[in-house]
Amino acid sequence: MTSTLPLFGTRTVAVPVDFFAALRRAVESPASGVTLDAVRDAGYHAGQALFDAFSAWLAERGDTTPASLDDTRFTLLTSEFFSEFGWGAVQFTTLSDGVVALDAEDWGESDGHGSGCPVSTGLFAGFFGRLAEAPISVLEVECRSSGSTRCRFLLGSVDVLAYVHEAMGRGIPYDRAAASA
Repeated sequence: MTSTLPLFGTRTVAVPVDFFAALRRAVESPASGVTLDAVRDAGYHAGQALFDAFSAWLAERGDTTPASLDDTRFTLLTSEFFSEFGWGAVQFTTLSDGVVALDAEDWGESDGHGSGCPVSTGLFAGFFGRLAEAPISVLEVECRSSGSTRCRFLLGSVDVLAYVHEAMGRGIPYDRAAASA
């Protein structure tokens, strides 16, 4: 399917999925001076712009604004959008009142090598933060790049995911920490 993203008034470029592996190698090289925080920040800003593209994509299809969609339609269309534009399909699972898991078995940034998906953590924080009109924290807890069968990102408020992260540091599994958050 041909992407209509450039019609949304935002200049876009397509990059091969191999870009992410090259970016990861650059981050992992101490000589590069590139930090994971810088990569996440870039993903965050791209996520905000991607949310605008998602909104325009919905309008072009005759759908309502993202905030007006019911939960079922939102998750279906979000997955379709990310898949159509090469990122991969996503599924949402509610882990608690404050934490949602986003799962992707074929996520574009993950190539089966490396240590995670830093662009995506920022991308999702920017994208879903725009939807929530509030800061959203994202924590990657499983990644195909690290040998998992899927990439799993937890989404929640900054305070809730700080609690989950701290609990994980004490050896508590993320799903249990999220359930008690």
